[in-house]
Amino acid sequence: MKIKVKVVPKAKKEKIFKEKDFFKVYIKEAPEKGRANKRLIEFLAEYFRVNKNKIRIIKGEFSREKVILLDEDI
Repeated sequence: MKIKVKVVPKAKKEKIFKEKDFFKVYIKEAPEKGRANKRLIEFLAEYFRVNKNKIRIIKGEFSREKVILLDEDI
């Protein structure tokens, strides 16, 4: 399953909201050296209750707008 995500780094609290056609995800990590992407994957794994190796960023690695692949067959 592909999902669109808008990331808000350096947030005070970590939370997720489902918008019309994307998820808005607030994470505490700063967007430096891939730490925000790593935390995003961990956070989405917790939210969707899947193993974090089942989640990949397929578009927007260096952008706040990303396309994420959640796949049970990865």
